[in-house]
Amino acid sequence: MDKPASAKPPFFALSDHALLALEGRDAIAFAQAQCMSDVAALADGQWQWSGWLSPKGRVQALFALLRLDAETVWLLLPDGDAAALKAAMERFVFRSKLKLRVPEGVSLCGSFSTPAAASGAQSATDAKGRVELDFGDGEHPRTLRVCSGCGAPADADALARWRSFDLAHGLPRPGAAGLDAYTPQQLSLDRLRAYSVRKGCYPGQEIVARTHFLGQAKRGLGLFASDAPPAAGAQVMEDDRAIGSVVAAAPGFGAGDPAGAGAARPQASLVLAVLPLDRPEDAPALHIDGNALASLPLLDGLAR
Repeated sequence: MDKPASAKPPFFALSDHALLALEGRDAIAFAQAQCMSDVAALADGQWQWSGWLSPKGRVQALFALLRLDAETVWLLLPDGDAAALKAAMERFVFRSKLKLRVPEGVSLCGSFSTPAAASGAQSATDAKGRVELDFGDGEHPRTLRVCSGCGAPADADALARWRSFDLAHGLPRPGAAGLDAYTPQQLSLDRLRAYSVRKGCYPGQEIVARTHFLGQAKRGLGLFASDAPPAAGAQVMEDDRAIGSVVAAAPGFGAGDPAGAGAARPQASLVLAVLPLDRPEDAPALHIDGNALASLPLLDGLAR
């Protein structure tokens, strides 16, 4: 007797995600001049991690940047306020033939399943106009879908697993706390290939390039397990000395299944923190408010 096919994991609403569209003849040129990744290197339908920096090289927004076509760029913000980013970026439009828009009626949803057609950095659009992106790591599948009125239900557990997956792979998700205390190097965003040091000018580029070429990056991301989830910005202590700060924390769902697709209960919390890169192996144990931190390896696979 044939075994019944297992049900494909359903889609659920990514209620903490938002979309900002850049539309017009100069959309690609504007994104290339403003965003920290090499947008001009993308072909139609391809995406990469990117962000928008302050002139001092601090991360104002982090997002997946999709070149939908020659006149359309989408910024998919995991924790972002699309309306606020739109208002901030509009100050730099000047004479560019460009419109920034937060599309109405557009939903972002996710599933812990293999994309129907998207793969790696290449997105796919189906016959219904739904755009899907491959957000998996090559071993654990995830699909992000953008569509009009898809009506995916809310699922708090699945949403928490999605965020936990991001943190385990070194994608900082601080929520409303923001990332503007950090540079791209401090967030180890080179792991995601999220910024360029060679493409030319963009806000903060001089700081990023100088840090890169002079080898001045002294801090980077570390991943830890903790019994108690700390707040973003909490101090990481070495004995009684503060040496770092928490970027984000989320429930963990088991080291063997970072997607958490089959986990019923969360395990120890995952903590992403910015710390000195040169800590010796015999350095004192770390803690936050007396709660011990156990070091974990950052997972690979989200770079595009």
